[in-house]
Amino acid sequence: MNTAKNVPELFGSMVFNETVMQERLPKDVYRKLKKTMREGTAIDADVAAVVATAMKDWALSKGATHYTHWFQPLTGVTAEKHDSFISPTDNGGVMMEFSGKELIKGEPDASSFPSGGLRATFEARGYTAWDPTSYAFVKDGSLYIPTAFCSYTGQILDKKTPLLRSMEAVSNQACRVLKLFGKNVRRVTATVGPEQEYFLIDRDDYAKRKDLIFTGRTLFGAKPPKGQEMEDHYFGSIRPRVAAFMQELDEELWKLGIFSKTKHNEVAPCQHEMAPVFTSVNIASDHNQLTMEVMKRVAQKHHFICLLHEKPFEGINGSGKHNNWSMSTDEGENLLDPGKNPSENLQFLLFLTAVIKAVDEYQDLLRISVASAGNDHRLGANEAPPAIVSMFIGEELQGILDAIEAGEDYTGRGKTKMDLGVSVLPDITKDATDRNRTSPFAFTGNKFEFRMLGSAINIACPNIMINTMVAEELRQFADELEGAADFKAALLSLIKREVAAHKRIIFNGNGYDDAWVAEAERRGLHNLKSTADALPHYTDKANVELFTRHNVYTREEMESREEALLEEYYKTLHIEALTMSDMVREEILPACIGYEKDLADAVKMKKEAGVSGGMEAGLLGRISALIEELYNQCSVLDKAVADAPKGDSRETVNYYHDVILAAMDKVRTAADQLETLVGKKYWPFPTYSDILFYV
Repeated sequence: MNTAKNVPELFGSMVFNETVMQERLPKDVYRKLKKTMREGTAIDADVAAVVATAMKDWALSKGATHYTHWFQPLTGVTAEKHDSFISPTDNGGVMMEFSGKELIKGEPDASSFPSGGLRATFEARGYTAWDPTSYAFVKDGSLYIPTAFCSYTGQILDKKTPLLRSMEAVSNQACRVLKLFGKNVRRVTATVGPEQEYFLIDRDDYAKRKDLIFTGRTLFGAKPPKGQEMEDHYFGSIRPRVAAFMQELDEELWKLGIFSKTKHNEVAPCQHEMAPVFTSVNIASDHNQLTMEVMKRVAQKHHFICLLHEKPFEGINGSGKHNNWSMSTDEGENLLDPGKNPSENLQFLLFLTAVIKAVDEYQDLLRISVASAGNDHRLGANEAPPAIVSMFIGEELQGILDAIEAGEDYTGRGKTKMDLGVSVLPDITKDATDRNRTSPFAFTGNKFEFRMLGSAINIACPNIMINTMVAEELRQFADELEGAADFKAALLSLIKREVAAHKRIIFNGNGYDDAWVAEAERRGLHNLKSTADALPHYTDKANVELFTRHNVYTREEMESREEALLEEYYKTLHIEALTMSDMVREEILPACIGYEKDLADAVKMKKEAGVSGGMEAGLLGRISALIEELYNQCSVLDKAVADAPKGDSRETVNYYHDVILAAMDKVRTAADQLETLVGKKYWPFPTYSDILFYV
């Protein structure tokens, strides 16, 4: 089969999408289901029963024998429990059945998932509820039904439910604002296109490294002779083996209705990127979880391992996930599109002002939304934005806002064409603004690119934050403008006031420059360098008021999420510390001692032959001293882990950040020095040179 000619046929072939619904559902049922999907209205039991039968019949035609309620608990990955369609018959056989009740509601055990203290172990009952706004699909012989997940008491235990709530919040407030401009819009949808970075390494190398297996990153590794300094991997020619993986990945994603659009090599060796076309935040979140899962599965088939850790290798770039966020009406209007004359587009300027105000007032929430032990290694390391949240809006929009603040007319230069000096090449229209890859939150033409996300993150959390904080600013704007006698005058006054109040968050310069840190401090911006610094702000008074006002979280749900994130942080570092100690004692020390013995034998042999020990004796001394250093530092690490406080999670997080990480750094320093001295045949696992340059 020539895949290229059959992409339209392939796309969505394993999805119970609108085309399938139209074919298999009665017209009245289809209309009711579409209304639910479009307007977020509740679905009744009779409609669900008809949909369930049609869904089951379609799934059987695709080879499915089971179904599962697919949900997103606080683990950051998806969860699933599979039940077959079989139902016993009176004659001892089976028939294939699937009811509306089974479609709408599931009952997994809720006691074994993170709850941040909301549920005790003995309180096991939980529920999953069908999300009809995200299409069901068939994968690996099962019908997957996207669902929300809650406890027996109704408290939310997942990432989808608050995301859906935040989408309703921003939609409600955006519709209020649009009504002021004479637009009767029924729904505004937050949209996202998440660019996914990842590493591919050989499966055999992965299998030989405990650190990659247990933690997803290398805890040891001396710098190889070559890294990424030649800048030859970015957008470089794709290796045939990688290209074969990418082709199969595209095909598998297309089958699942995922808009995989772009693929290329990234900056670091073995690093790559896949970027989809944007879609609604809810569907994009589901699709990104699926994408990461499919990446791992397809990689195995090509004898690769797909690494999604934010910083798998020290000394080269880590991996992120750029979150391209915007808002669109149900009529297809992008509310962050400036149009041809942005200085005259008051609607755009109002929505832009709302985003600026939101980012300034809730800097801490944006930082918290991307906080993790893995991402701490990446942020601010000249490969990702700094931990200080700021916005880039570019020269044109900056000029417009400056003119508004000054009460002057904006006189822009308009679009210009670039002459490349070669007659055969076409003139290129120059964009109104450059791109700033050092900015955490950058305007890129008709959307904002939130660049702080780590590659492994579930994008629901950052988008919950963005949706809710923008909803709050739009609420305030609507409250003020709805009673205005002179709408335009009030609007311009509001924009001028808010731009002046929040312009400190706008920074169009180099976020990697050390001078920016001092400037950000002068402006009064947060610099929450680590997860340990950021997470305690989750339940600050202003943040609790924000989420409870818009019915996204209750106070208890926020407290539980903070607790779950704290636990995730110190448990991650605990596993890393134990893995590091195991590798030192079981692999690195025995290997180094073996090399030390052979060196000692060589020195002894030379002396017996009447020859000076020379180089071997000097090397033996260095190796012996480093072995002692490594052993001692590993003992310090072991004691530090044993002495870790147990009880208050904030105290434990601070201890792991301040004490355990420092101890781990000292162990690594000694081990990495030994790697550069010990003979290659002795070293117990693949090095960076082996892993990153396998072809």
